[in-house]
Amino acid sequence: MFTDGANDRPRLMDAATYQDLILEIIRRSGKEPGFKALPRRRVVGANFGWMTRWTRLVRDYEQRTDFSEAMIHVALGSLMRRRIVHP
Repeated sequence: MFTDGANDRPRLMDAATYQDLILEIIRRSGKEPGFKALPRRRVVGANFGWMTRWTRLVRDYEQRTDFSEAMIHVALGSLMRRRIVHP
């Protein structure tokens, strides 16, 4: 999993280790002033952008987390199907 420096916390690292996940923390270099896109950060932002095309995922409408998770799977499944059909 990729994350930014804000998530460099011992509790998160312990939870990731417990679930056999490998976290790679992407850090900004303090040398360059101003905005610079970090590697791998666009992947996360793009996924959130694609998911918010589904009106139901823009706000937290669901009362149960399993329904919310199911809607995320439907949205990303639809995205993958579209990519397979129209390469």
